[in-house]
Amino acid sequence: MRESAETRNRRPRRSGENPFGLTQDQIIRYSRQLILKEVGGKGQKKLFSSKVLVVGAGGLGSPAALYLAAAGVGKIGVMDSDKVDLSNLQRQVIHSTRTIGRPKAESAKDAIQALNPEVDVVTIEERLEPENALDLLKGWDFVIDGSDNFRTKFLINDACVLKGIPFSHAGVLRFIGMTTTVIPRQGPCYRCLIREAPPPGAVPTCQEAGVLGTVPGVMGTIQATEAIKFIIGAGNLLVGRVLYFDALSMRFDQFELRRNPKCPSCGDRPIIKDLSQVDYGTVCRVRSE
Repeated sequence: MRESAETRNRRPRRSGENPFGLTQDQIIRYSRQLILKEVGGKGQKKLFSSKVLVVGAGGLGSPAALYLAAAGVGKIGVMDSDKVDLSNLQRQVIHSTRTIGRPKAESAKDAIQALNPEVDVVTIEERLEPENALDLLKGWDFVIDGSDNFRTKFLINDACVLKGIPFSHAGVLRFIGMTTTVIPRQGPCYRCLIREAPPPGAVPTCQEAGVLGTVPGVMGTIQATEAIKFIIGAGNLLVGRVLYFDALSMRFDQFELRRNPKCPSCGDRPIIKDLSQVDYGTVCRVRSE
């Protein structure tokens, strides 16, 4: 007599048997998240087949990339054109003293694969430019903005909105961190928060004002969490919300971010149709306005 599906589902599974094709090592490695009903075997398989690009292997990108790898994201891109410097190690925890002088992308790849050799790591030792942004961002399911300058942040925003790619934005300075998640055509974008970059010198850089190393660690970990939640389809993302972190007072706050109908990137009648329309050299202003 043929066993019914109902009987088969009730039957105890033999050791090593699972319905999602996970190996025994994978079941052990991811056991703590497999038991979460929001993840389970189905969510884990989604993570295995996902592709996340991390732009910047610095203070934000370091924890983001490591936690994405630990969670089992199948393909991680690491984009960074710099080399590891001794001054990076106070916050860029994906690197180490022995990798000083090496390209950051390669250093990050070694750390990711040491943590989880199953991850496919793609290194991109290029600077994101208007001429290559659309090609370099194409094909990724989610982007982590781990950059440290307004120019790249606006470029990531405009390119992702044009291509319909979800991304997590974050910024840090001294003891403060901020982050939001952008899902094109579902909520506001970075230009709804900041229409254009402040004039040069108006806002100090981390090199000028400093940053507590743990602050980008907290924010980068939140960015990885947003990426994982998006991939498995669980919880509420920071879409239309900005999360604010003050390490000195150890306080988290959030405020609503509404889509600007006149936003040049995601508004009702967006002006930015091509990245060549934007002057990314200074305040990232749209030329056709």
